[in-house]
Amino acid sequence: MNANTLDAELAKSLPLEDFDVSQTELFARNGLHPYFERLRREDPVHYCKDSIYGPYWSITKYRDIVDIDTNHKVFSSDVSVGAFVLDDTTLNAVDGAMYLPNFLGMDPPTHDVHRMAVSPIVAPQNLLRFEKLIRERTSEVLDSLPIGEEFNWVDLVSIELTTMMLATLLAFPLEDRRKLTRWSDIVTTRPGYGLVDSWEQREAELLECLAYFQRLYDERKALPPRPDLISMLAHAPTMQDLTATDFLGMLVLLIVGGNDTTRSSMSGGALACHLYPDEFTKVKNNPSLLASMVPEIVRWQTPIAHMRRTALEDVEFRGKQIRKGDKVVMWYLSGNRDDEVIDRPMDFIADRPRARQHLSFGFGIHRCLGNRLAELQLKVLWEEATKRYSRIEVVGEPTRVPSNLINGFIDMQVRLHV
Repeated sequence: MNANTLDAELAKSLPLEDFDVSQTELFARNGLHPYFERLRREDPVHYCKDSIYGPYWSITKYRDIVDIDTNHKVFSSDVSVGAFVLDDTTLNAVDGAMYLPNFLGMDPPTHDVHRMAVSPIVAPQNLLRFEKLIRERTSEVLDSLPIGEEFNWVDLVSIELTTMMLATLLAFPLEDRRKLTRWSDIVTTRPGYGLVDSWEQREAELLECLAYFQRLYDERKALPPRPDLISMLAHAPTMQDLTATDFLGMLVLLIVGGNDTTRSSMSGGALACHLYPDEFTKVKNNPSLLASMVPEIVRWQTPIAHMRRTALEDVEFRGKQIRKGDKVVMWYLSGNRDDEVIDRPMDFIADRPRARQHLSFGFGIHRCLGNRLAELQLKVLWEEATKRYSRIEVVGEPTRVPSNLINGFIDMQVRLHV
């Protein structure tokens, strides 16, 4: 019995009170969907009484997630009461981890001040300015790929394109851009998952990140304002009292937000084109379908599997009693498979009607700041890929990130056909 069949059987037979959908091994083997399907059907607001992160509530249906995500007055992101991810230890100063504050871990009005400091980077005029550069780099990367030979799409395409874009947003030296990839991966992990062996090693690498960016910050501070994220932080009047950990917390949010999510969607898109070759051909023959294909990739992949809130008061939600201080986890990965809202949700449909109806960018005050830039990068990638290839073949089973937050890939061997 293979892993997927085993998970399908377990999801049917395991008592609901024993469900713990936070287990990273389920994500690593892509085994979550049968468990989420049962939770949506039988217990859409589910209490897990015991996990390595402590007890938590799972919100698994689309409309319920929207209701939680848009109610920050009851369900808080603020790190003073919890965290915005299930694993407190990756962001808060507990169990040996560093405290990394950022505006995803803030409620208004502080959230609004910090978000506004960096939001100009994705203003419409900047997106127009970036498109030519994105297309040039995408063309160069795709033209360098071997035809008919196996290679790791994650490394040569997804990481390369997103890291170059992130370096541009930060005005970060291109020759050191792979440091951004490493730091992004370090932020979202804990010891024991293959990246770091101890909290001390993780902290040392994050302090290296801080030292590197502190030098860039000091350089930008001494120069007139420029249209990059570090300069924006250096010159924003509201950001002048940032502590070292405040600065690092803001940096890691920008690095992860600008790196992991688009990277995972680029890789997920390649897998979708392999599993649904007729959909790839459909877009190749009708490029106008990219307008729906791109958001469909983002929905189908769901690069951020969850966000977490903390209840600020006792509240009844869908007949369940959520207590003040309880962890409430919005499983975007499940909500994007809710067949009450999305037709044939497990399928990748390039010309899906209302393709933008998905949860991957979140809702409310914390809706993804860089969503339009992410979509632009994906649009250009698939415009150029459909011009060049007749088929993208994934060879073997991809290696997935062992994370319940980042729904992505480490290795995806592909073969290109012209």
